[in-house]
Amino acid sequence: MAWIVLFVSAALETVWATALGESHGFTRLQPTIVFAITIVISLVAFGYVLRHVPISTAYAVWTGTGAALTVLWGMATGAEPVTVLRLVFIAGIVGCVVGLKLLPARPAAHAASAPAARDRA
Repeated sequence: MAWIVLFVSAALETVWATALGESHGFTRLQPTIVFAITIVISLVAFGYVLRHVPISTAYAVWTGTGAALTVLWGMATGAEPVTVLRLVFIAGIVGCVVGLKLLPARPAAHAASAPAARDRA
């Protein structure tokens, strides 16, 4: 469930980042409201995710997915050019996100003993 929430939060990152750009420095009301609502929901969801996924992995997936979706949205709307290199680099980001998802999590026993080991050192 946490991974689904993580991807929803990353999609909302795309919405708030786009709305932020469209707000023109918070001078346009509708995009400013969309920004304010979606950033709160996105960050609350991300906070939930951090209770279940290590922050290093969660943050990399969140920012990578959000960035890739934002660029893809820009290309889909014509705000950014579609080029082969852009698509290759977006595929690289997506590949890295998938790789992080596929890596095994640190075993719970190891995670629980790590702070104790540090305290003894």
